[in-house]
Amino acid sequence: MPILYVVFLWWFSTGAIIYLDGLPRRTYRWSMLGASVLAGIALYTLALTAQQQTLYGAYVAFTGAIILWGWVEMSFLMGVITGSRRSRCPEGARGWGRFLYAVQAILYHEFALIIAALAIALVTWGGVNKVGLYTFLILWVMRTSTKLNVFLGVRNLNEEWLPEHLRYLESYFRKKPMNLLFPISVTASTIVAVWIVQMAMDPMAATHQVAGATFLAVLMVLAILEHWFLVLPLPSQALWNWALRSRQPEEAHFRPIYPTTKAANDPDKRSPTPGLTVSSSRLRY
Repeated sequence: MPILYVVFLWWFSTGAIIYLDGLPRRTYRWSMLGASVLAGIALYTLALTAQQQTLYGAYVAFTGAIILWGWVEMSFLMGVITGSRRSRCPEGARGWGRFLYAVQAILYHEFALIIAALAIALVTWGGVNKVGLYTFLILWVMRTSTKLNVFLGVRNLNEEWLPEHLRYLESYFRKKPMNLLFPISVTASTIVAVWIVQMAMDPMAATHQVAGATFLAVLMVLAILEHWFLVLPLPSQALWNWALRSRQPEEAHFRPIYPTTKAANDPDKRSPTPGLTVSSSRLRY
């Protein structure tokens, strides 16, 4: 059950954010308002379950962390919290200069992640239930790895997921078969995933401990899978085609346009209009 729950929540929450981000910008304020209410509730439930060593507490803490992560992601994709630089990477920028430009483009977003992580750590401080905190940290570390790999160069950039107001971020991406960081990222994360799986399989662990470790292990596996999606020739976007439908242009409705002035050779015209005419007196039989 925990495995299916994590997979569904990962798939559905990602699609929901993509769908809402694809709606007209006038809807963003309402989307962010609803997400902010959910984030506040999530933070409150994380505080309530910090001392709960139960299966229920593990589920609630994991879900709360996912909701808070979703709020930060929405604020970025909707252009609310991005960075100090909102323009394309300057032509010819290379090396550390290009890296600094890229950091400026997402700087405030990274600050928001730090604040969210500190908020979770604060409300769960001294508690025994750390599932929420560890969930958020895994998401943060693995997303940072993804950003670095996209910056250095990967096969699949998934730039079609970017809304129009963030299209300038494409200039900070690099398209390559692979980069030197990728194998390091995948290897290190796989080692961590195996370690967490071993914790989940501990026969001496309590039910809530098994559930919490399973949540984290499955989340790590999904994050590793997302890394492989960056380099393998697989249509990973097909998983969320339903969410991308909100970005399709509205169907155009056409109506015929009738000319207000009839053509010179129109036999139905009722009044003389400028055009080519032939006087009857000029005709010879």
